[in-house]
Amino acid sequence: MADAAEEAKQKEALNGQLKEYIAEWRKTREKEEEELKKLKEKQAKRKEIRAEQEKKLNQAKKEEEEKLRKEENEKKAKEAEEKKKRLEEAEAKRQEMLDAQKAGDAGKKKSTAGSGNDARKEMSKTKEQLEEEKKIALSIRLKPLELDAMDSDELKAKANEIFNIIIQLEQDKYDYEQRKLTQELDLKELKERQKAQLRQKALKKGLDPEALVGKYPPMIRMYSKYERRTDTRTYDDRKKLYEGGWEVIRAESLDAIWKEKYEEWSKRPSKKLPKWFGERPGKKAGDAETPEGEEDGGEEAPAEEEDYDEEEEEEEEEEEEEEE
Repeated sequence: MADAAEEAKQKEALNGQLKEYIAEWRKTREKEEEELKKLKEKQAKRKEIRAEQEKKLNQAKKEEEEKLRKEENEKKAKEAEEKKKRLEEAEAKRQEMLDAQKAGDAGKKKSTAGSGNDARKEMSKTKEQLEEEKKIALSIRLKPLELDAMDSDELKAKANEIFNIIIQLEQDKYDYEQRKLTQELDLKELKERQKAQLRQKALKKGLDPEALVGKYPPMIRMYSKYERRTDTRTYDDRKKLYEGGWEVIRAESLDAIWKEKYEEWSKRPSKKLPKWFGERPGKKAGDAETPEGEEDGGEEAPAEEEDYDEEEEEEEEEEEEEEE
């Protein structure tokens, strides 16, 4: 009985401890849940604040962009107006110049002086600028026709006027094309003259004739890779540097061999002709017979005759061996 009572007491003590642990765990769990709720609320508040700030920034950016667009549009409008004014002035000047050209030759000189500057300005412009100026110029020149308010006679007169304008424009176009061709030919001739002058200049300086003709200037020729000073030698001097060498030595050796052989050949004894049995060729009737000394050729004749006889014997022996 005593053991059972002790076990019951131990169980009660354990149950009490467990209950205390469970109560403490619940308290800590409640605290953690409260902290989590607070953190979530803080996150939600921060998100709302950030969203409001982003909205404000986007609105500010949109306002700035709109301001910039307005300023750009205003600038473009001002530039277009200025261009239009300039083109109107230029058109008025052009019309005056055309009238002056038609009136006399005095106006031609002035027009040529002004056309050069205009061409330079137009060359420096971009395609977009040229297109804009073209549109503005066409809007100035091509004025709308009020056809509804015109009668038949007025329409005929207007058609004839437009027809005459077209003919005049075609004539001007042909004149400008012909002027362009002549100018191209003149430029070509001037370029050829310039090339000829540059070739002469290069030859005087000792350079290659095509050195100054190219797009880029010639390289500064140094005396050598190791001596950093300019080369003042002419083209012929530099060309002669690479002449000679083995070819000259070979030619000298061949000349020396040829001279030796020629000396040996010139020192050889003159061979005697074979003895003629019978009448000598070319003998005429009534001529005296040639003495034996002249035929033999003087004192050297016997030795030469012996050499010749030995050569004949050797040749006969060789022919006999070949026949056998």
